[in-house]
Amino acid sequence: MTNRKLEKKVVSTEDILIKLCHSVTSVIAEATHHQVNYSSMAQRISKTCLRPDIGCFVLFDGAFSGLVVINFTADAAMEVYSNYLINMGISENELATVYTSDEVGNVMGELMNQILGDFTKKVSRELQSSITQSQPKMLTLNRQVRISVDTDLVKPQSRRVSFFTEKNNIFYMELSMDHTEFVKIGDVEILEDVDPDALIESVNNGMVEAEIAAKRAENVLDTSEQDDLLASLGL
Repeated sequence: MTNRKLEKKVVSTEDILIKLCHSVTSVIAEATHHQVNYSSMAQRISKTCLRPDIGCFVLFDGAFSGLVVINFTADAAMEVYSNYLINMGISENELATVYTSDEVGNVMGELMNQILGDFTKKVSRELQSSITQSQPKMLTLNRQVRISVDTDLVKPQSRRVSFFTEKNNIFYMELSMDHTEFVKIGDVEILEDVDPDALIESVNNGMVEAEIAAKRAENVLDTSEQDDLLASLGL
């Protein structure tokens, strides 16, 4: 675990948006073992909406308030859903075949929960602030239906970012949050994430090395005792 300093003096909405984009790509890539990328251009929008085919939204509150919406096309949802369960060892013939299945919605909601959990950890660690999230709400929508999600934001800023799966299916993430800036007023030390698996492996390696050293020491002592016995016998 190492420290690094936050060099940027002002953290804006766009910087927070980038942190959220990193959470989306890293969580989905880790869960599916398939890469997801996002566009380098973010679109300014007037409001966030749930759109067909599958939409999911999460509210967050705390140091700043906001709303995150992810809208999946049917193809994008099925690709992410299938890769996630196959990566968990589920047989392909056991998977749901239509995006309207409750199982697909449950899996996408779980991924959304993991994404926001990763994002809130980033905010806590890097901005030294705290936000809490609501339970993700996932809806399967008809193409003719459009639902706007309103929140009590004083000066909302809304952005939309496009994401691309390995099969080039597209889904969209929308962020709406209060206008806010984090201004650095002192040195900010950021603790890097600790990988539990790496930590356990490091501890185990240290125990193995200690055991090997102990056995070597025993061998040295055994050899010394043998030499003393031979010397006492005049050999």
